[in-house]
Amino acid sequence: MTEFHKHVTFLLTQSIDCPSGLGRTWPVARGLVARGYGVRIIGLNPHFESLSERRFVRDGIEVWYVGQMHVRKVGSVKEYFGPLSFAKVVVSAAVRLTGTAIRNNSDVYHVWKPHPMNGLAGLALLALGRRVYLDCDDFEAASNRFGAEWQRRIVGWFEDILPRLVHGVTVNTRFLEDRVSSLTRGRQDVTLVPNAADPDRFQVPRADAVSAFRRHQGLESNPIVAYIGSMELASHPVDLLLESFATVLRRVPNAVLLLVGGGADLPTLRSRSVDLEIDRSTRFVGRVPVGDVSMYYAAADVSVDPVRNDLTARARSPLKVYESLTVGTPVVTGDVGDRTSIVGENREMLVEPGSADALASGMTAFLEDEALRKRVRIWALENRARFCWPSRIDAFAQLYE
Repeated sequence: MTEFHKHVTFLLTQSIDCPSGLGRTWPVARGLVARGYGVRIIGLNPHFESLSERRFVRDGIEVWYVGQMHVRKVGSVKEYFGPLSFAKVVVSAAVRLTGTAIRNNSDVYHVWKPHPMNGLAGLALLALGRRVYLDCDDFEAASNRFGAEWQRRIVGWFEDILPRLVHGVTVNTRFLEDRVSSLTRGRQDVTLVPNAADPDRFQVPRADAVSAFRRHQGLESNPIVAYIGSMELASHPVDLLLESFATVLRRVPNAVLLLVGGGADLPTLRSRSVDLEIDRSTRFVGRVPVGDVSMYYAAADVSVDPVRNDLTARARSPLKVYESLTVGTPVVTGDVGDRTSIVGENREMLVEPGSADALASGMTAFLEDEALRKRVRIWALENRARFCWPSRIDAFAQLYE
């Protein structure tokens, strides 16, 4: 029987295959297992009813799916429940998360995202005297998609109250660090742990493999811009990217925009590309297997993280920036939040947030200047270790001790 240094249970309102679960929770869990911790993830799944396996062990981590997520995923499109069905799903998930968490014997519990469903479980655990921490990786009330104002208010309440009650809070941006410190008036331990890339998922592909991939896509001679992320306009202004790419094509007419990912607004974005007359140069790839994502980054001449100067952007530690740099591909993003600290002196990667013209100029500069791309690539690969999760795991281990 394996002897663990300490048992940690993570409470999620999503699956380990969702962006935040895969990009933040999972690599932290793996890092803790490597340090001798026993880790169990209790979460929800977008396909719960059709799951053939609801409990399994992967990479030494126990994963228990106990209920339905607040959304379903059909192909590359995300489907939301109606008001009545949504309420039923939330109540059922909250009951199942809470009951399973209480019955689970663990030294430490970490609530990932202050949502009502896992938030109720956290409150129950606190009432029983368990040790509970909270991870805030977003400003949920500002960035999530809500069907009604009452839903936003409930999420906002949990987002405001939970940091005051738990034993400690982990955050991924200085904005959230300041917000939590303000809510708790400095009486709460707040640990800043920015996002990072999983080095196992985002290895640097060989040059010949990248060339073969581009040939397979029919893009061997095309300059490529890549956006890899969610097609949800409430939190990801991909419409800003489409507008700016129309300007890019005037300077680089053979450029191609690859949009990799899915979401509820995918049909809207397809229609918008037609309206802008860029549909022939825009490929909606949809969701791709997890193992293929790094190749899409590597095949691009430049990737993009389009943002506006709003609360969502200030609160977010963009996984797509870290992941792109980890494979050596330059990324253009808005100069907002903590992004300056990521790119260092490479200011060419930062543009005015919310400006389609500025975003277009940033992309065009990288597409037209091979020397610039090469310089940023060399810098990114030299600094690869600081963009990856192993450099962050000790912060969680120290918190639990």
